[in-house]
Amino acid sequence: MSPLILALDTSDLDEARRLADSVRAHVDVVKVGLQLFATSGVNAVEALKSDGFEVFLDIKMMDIPNTVASACLALCELEPFMITLHTMGGQEMMRAAAQSVSAQCAESHTKRPLLIGVTVLTSLDILALTKIGIHESIDAQVVRLAKLARDSGLDGLVSSPLETLLVRREVGPGMVLITPGVRLAGTGVDDQKRVATPGDAMRDGADFLVVGRPLYRAADPVAVASEMLQEARRARESAGDQVNG
Repeated sequence: MSPLILALDTSDLDEARRLADSVRAHVDVVKVGLQLFATSGVNAVEALKSDGFEVFLDIKMMDIPNTVASACLALCELEPFMITLHTMGGQEMMRAAAQSVSAQCAESHTKRPLLIGVTVLTSLDILALTKIGIHESIDAQVVRLAKLARDSGLDGLVSSPLETLLVRREVGPGMVLITPGVRLAGTGVDDQKRVATPGDAMRDGADFLVVGRPLYRAADPVAVASEMLQEARRARESAGDQVNG
């Protein structure tokens, strides 16, 4: 499976399908976030799955435990590849979701989606955290929430490029790490405060890389996707050689 995940940051389902189709040679998983899910909902997931893509449903659920667990069970019927939950919802919420999903999928013999925890959004910096009452470093907050997610039964984490190595060391090899804010060297950062190249992110322990605007705004999206994928795979192979050596 390709490590590239295409972020479909649009409200238009037809445009989302066109964007996904344009880079399908390099992408197997597409991300449906709040913007697209708010306009097209279940139809977006079903359409993209019918087009042959796995769907990363990135809606960052956060509510009382029963509500989030029930929502996860409803979403399981769509058979998404991954679903995000916000770790600030707490251990009881994450544990209820993980246990409910595991039980239902085992009973129905359906594919279990990976439950992915979101810690600190990549748009936030230390000043933004201070304003909402968090007075520790970004690294400390990310690690605290990452460990809580692991201990609550989640399958993976969204990790900014600058925290991926730290998170991998703290949670171990068993958690799936998904890294947004990935850019080729020399390109703009948009509204992301913490970014890195595909190679850096993979060497630090990422399993998947989320890419959106660097592809949409490129003169040749296919060429950019190809370059990103090649860089990511070289880094993964290099990391594997170091481990085996």
